[in-house]
Amino acid sequence: MADRSLRISDVTALLARVVVGVTFVLHGLEKAADLEGTAGFFGSAGIPFPEYSALLGTGVEVVGGALLVIGLGLPAVGPVLAAQMVVAIAFVHVGQPFVGGYELPLVLGATALALGFAGGRFSVDRLLPWGRTRATAEAAPARVS
Repeated sequence: MADRSLRISDVTALLARVVVGVTFVLHGLEKAADLEGTAGFFGSAGIPFPEYSALLGTGVEVVGGALLVIGLGLPAVGPVLAAQMVVAIAFVHVGQPFVGGYELPLVLGATALALGFAGGRFSVDRLLPWGRTRATAEAAPARVS
């Protein structure tokens, strides 16, 4: 039974990574489609170095969202995407109501952060040396002397 619940949590983590990752990618592509307009908006919101910030923010959302989908570098990607959403809340959504204001970046940031540390077994990270589970001494068969 424990193995089945583990598989279900891995599938739901994959589903969450795909939905949240694609959301980040699409938001980033929207910014990339009009990078000059994005920089202008960032400047009007008081974000420092608006041209650089627009490029950086776009890259974080597109690349970070794609990495979240495939599950590569999750412990780094999750916090970076969450930090992106903290900046969005602090500069763009501050003072807005929860509903229709900062709830989307709050949910996206918190979810990306959680998935960064609990992204499930169905990820590229699991195929790489740092994602493989290692046998413990308890799992090794006992030697009889």
